[in-house]
Amino acid sequence: MKIGVVVHGPEIVDSGYALRIMEFMADYGEVQARLGGTMGRTAVIDSNLENQIDISQKLLPSQSIDLFSQEGRDLIVLINYGKSNITGHAFGYKVYRHCLPHLPLIQIERPGEEDGSVVAWRDDLQELAAEIADKLGLKTVSAHQIREAIDGTDPCLKENQRICRNIAGVSPDENIFVNGIVVGRSTSQEVALIAEKGVITQLIGGELKTHGVEKLGNIDLEQAIIKTGLLRKSRVKPRILPSKKNGTKMMVSYLSHAAEDIYRLRDVDLVVTVGDDTTLVAADILYRFNIPIIGITDGDLDKVVEEGHKTDGSMVVELKSGWDDIVGEKLFLELFKGSETIEIENMENFKSKILQIIKKITPHYQVRYT
Repeated sequence: MKIGVVVHGPEIVDSGYALRIMEFMADYGEVQARLGGTMGRTAVIDSNLENQIDISQKLLPSQSIDLFSQEGRDLIVLINYGKSNITGHAFGYKVYRHCLPHLPLIQIERPGEEDGSVVAWRDDLQELAAEIADKLGLKTVSAHQIREAIDGTDPCLKENQRICRNIAGVSPDENIFVNGIVVGRSTSQEVALIAEKGVITQLIGGELKTHGVEKLGNIDLEQAIIKTGLLRKSRVKPRILPSKKNGTKMMVSYLSHAAEDIYRLRDVDLVVTVGDDTTLVAADILYRFNIPIIGITDGDLDKVVEEGHKTDGSMVVELKSGWDDIVGEKLFLELFKGSETIEIENMENFKSKILQIIKKITPHYQVRYT
């Protein structure tokens, strides 16, 4: 039997269960694994598993599953370590609905917890799911029960151009991410987002972050990827990869959106990041590739990872609230001339040019070096 394992999220990798389940499934046939989602990439690198889990493409979980199906896999196993069984099952159901119909999909959810489970998303796989659950010491959960529970809560209500989407499994005081951007913070367990004409206007059961909503822009709330809590909870020792840079040219890139594919910048020499969350996430990922950042921030920081890292030689400029985007746009126009990546001769001279431009815009800023 040819088996495809889709690995989702950093927790399943950090916990060690991704590798354990891949080895376990090898008893049933030939196993190939690939990542589904983006945040698990760093965890795969830190665990030195990039030769066993394919992270070469930026794919949604449903896209990774569909790709395995197109490659002729007899069984596809989605492995995830959700924040709770509620969020884990809701995630699995959403993924399955976005896949090609009738795929041979089994989900292994929260394998290290008492409520860990195995779900057969196709009826003829229930016997195999029960066998896997028994061997792993997990419970089986009926896909029909999950469907009924989620569909019965009306997770997404449409009324003309107004959409209300309930968010399952939220705890108070958690970040609410939409397509990788923090749009608010929960204040209760009953949370819902409301969008009107494609723009989020309310966060029921939480406090809306206007700046995040502006960065997000127009979206399809029904299809948006929503996450809560931290992007990565584990405290791990980062693994630094050897540099692939060659030649004498020094390349600098500009990044203003944390949800963009930061990994595509792994071969540049320096990255200018705009925004507190973007700076935190980018600096932590680029640390693995020994790439310093110049962060343009305004102190509006949401804790999106448990612990962040910055490469030596990084510089963070903290401005007054609301000024990071203004300064970032000015730098993009004057230094980058509208291009994502430029060539420079000297990194320290480039930092000086940035500070000179900032001084012309505002005298109120602080600089921190690492």
